[in-house]
Amino acid sequence: MAIKIYIDQGHGPGVNAGAEGFGLLEQDITYMVGSYLADIFRLDDRFEVKTSRNSITENIGFNSSSSLRLRVNEANNWPADYFISIHCNASVNTSANGTEGYIYSTPSTAYDLSKSIVEEIVRRTGTKNNGIFTNPSLYVLRYTEMPATLIELAYISNFNDAVKLSSDQYQFAFGIYQGVLNYLGLNISDAVISMLGND
Repeated sequence: MAIKIYIDQGHGPGVNAGAEGFGLLEQDITYMVGSYLADIFRLDDRFEVKTSRNSITENIGFNSSSSLRLRVNEANNWPADYFISIHCNASVNTSANGTEGYIYSTPSTAYDLSKSIVEEIVRRTGTKNNGIFTNPSLYVLRYTEMPATLIELAYISNFNDAVKLSSDQYQFAFGIYQGVLNYLGLNISDAVISMLGND
């Protein structure tokens, strides 16, 4: 039976737009990274995948709370085996940088998954490893019924991170895929290897 991965591309146009920096929009970056990630998972027949957003212009819900609720409900009703929410960080301190993960509690399955994903993103993109943090107040972590992690890819408010968020979106996506494989103790599928060989 396929492992079901729900990819939540954080934010979206309109009611829940997310952060901005250096001409980049969080909602666009999360959509693209999530779309690349879904494409990679779809090549691997051990997985089944759903994304929260089906186009870069899709607007989910009529305010922030309804947008979050719809994403979580879809994942719970599917039901997904794992929930990965993709975001970009931002800070008024423009020197703040790096990749980090958020989970509901530790120790937990989600902690191990999140740590594996962050480590692989850092290895592939060269961002700083900021570690894993618990934040039970985050809606997508509190109300999902499966192991869930929220990944902050990098800081859109930091110039060097913003360059990576603009130019290395596929590497961020592949880092998440490889991190999931590492957590599950799986090797890259032959279909994915073949795709990489054709790039």
